[in-house]
Amino acid sequence: MLNSQGSSGLLGNEKQHFVILDGLRGVAAVMVVWFHIFEAFATSHLDQRINHGYLAVDFFFMLSGFVIGYAYDDRWKTMKTGEFMKRRLIRLHPMVVMGALIGAVMFYFQGCSVWDVTQITVVSLLIATFANMLLLPATTGTEVRGVGEMYPLNGPSWSLFFEYIGNILYALFIRRLSTRWLTVLVVAAGCGLASFGMWWGPTGDICVGFSMRESEMMGGSLRLLYSFSAGLLLFRVFKPMHVKGSFWICGLALAVLLAVPRLGGEEAFWMNGAYETVCFALIFPLLIILGASGRITDPVTDKVCRFLGQISYPLYMVHYPFIYLYFAWVKNENLSFEESLPGALAVVVGSILLAYACLKWYDEPVRRFLTRRFASRKS
Repeated sequence: MLNSQGSSGLLGNEKQHFVILDGLRGVAAVMVVWFHIFEAFATSHLDQRINHGYLAVDFFFMLSGFVIGYAYDDRWKTMKTGEFMKRRLIRLHPMVVMGALIGAVMFYFQGCSVWDVTQITVVSLLIATFANMLLLPATTGTEVRGVGEMYPLNGPSWSLFFEYIGNILYALFIRRLSTRWLTVLVVAAGCGLASFGMWWGPTGDICVGFSMRESEMMGGSLRLLYSFSAGLLLFRVFKPMHVKGSFWICGLALAVLLAVPRLGGEEAFWMNGAYETVCFALIFPLLIILGASGRITDPVTDKVCRFLGQISYPLYMVHYPFIYLYFAWVKNENLSFEESLPGALAVVVGSILLAYACLKWYDEPVRRFLTRRFASRKS
């Protein structure tokens, strides 16, 4: 996901990371925040502005496959599966815990007509918090918000659930595939995902994976299997090409793709599914290739990319409790977007500042401690 910074951040790996890809991950994370803000004014995916922000998750999965292949594909002679998973847990899980704790602290301030949290007991909230911290999905009867989310205290945790599955599959199975068989897997999973978006899925899109319903789990699994495997395949066949200004070109293209309005309407679901297929099958791989090929030649772009890369994962993991709060405020006060714009800007800026604070004062220190305490130095 958007958490595979470079070749694994503070874990002792000496490989240089792709700074432009870091920046693009940050652009996608910011677009996710705006996508969630506009959910407060939509009745469904059909009429939401900033409509395709959920495709950022597919971009994150693809980036994850690419970066993990780069960081680990050549290390399996000296590294065992347990060591790999330990490293990934250290990289990912501190922010899972932080997102759950922030969500729990803010839970009772987020009540509105869509969800009534006032009837939830402190004991139920503590159980939900502990489950979210362990990344255990909520099921019927344990979902405290009542809207069917896997992780009702911090919705985006669902993609970390699938990210962990992707890491396990990579360690046990996918990394062992030859490039030819990996290509077969990517094509098969891509065809399945495209078919889900255009025909199988209930809403003509791939905005699925965040609940335990059958169609959600099927769609989420296809999103992970295709995008993660495609990212690994891109790494294996990658040949750099020189592109000037690749971060700004790719960053603008990514922001536009994620903001495109719904296509086709209720009468032609397949059109929207086709658009999303073009994004995940053609444009996202191209953006990753261009981003990995690019070289930064000016200090401003370098600083922007590094900052965006640093805050991308913390931003993704801490912003959503504030979206719940913003959503409740909009619904309770019956506000238009224009009326709530100051609040929306406060959510975006505040989430970025909180993400940076969590990174520097929590995530990096905790990962340093865990690495010293538990990670092997031999690999």
